[in-house]
Amino acid sequence: MSDRRSAPWMCPLDERIMEILNREGWSTARLIEDIMTTNAPEDRAHERLELLFDAGLIAPISEDASMYELTGEGQRYFDCDLDAAEHVDKLNPHAA
Repeated sequence: MSDRRSAPWMCPLDERIMEILNREGWSTARLIEDIMTTNAPEDRAHERLELLFDAGLIAPISEDASMYELTGEGQRYFDCDLDAAEHVDKLNPHAA
């Protein structure tokens, strides 16, 4: 069980995406769809990638923004060194 402290807007798919990015170094929505053992269509993976990008946890590594990697903050979150819930205003793309 992870000791990561997620933000309220985060979902289990976000954790899986970040695990894939940490393990593989980078990924695309299509590759995430292929890797996932759960039902995560490419459009759903793309939606979550966009939210994680807006939150500053991942960043595109190509100009067409189809390939993503963890940012420094994303790695800190993944390593349980960042409490996303405490950074909601900064990380939540839907914060009021």
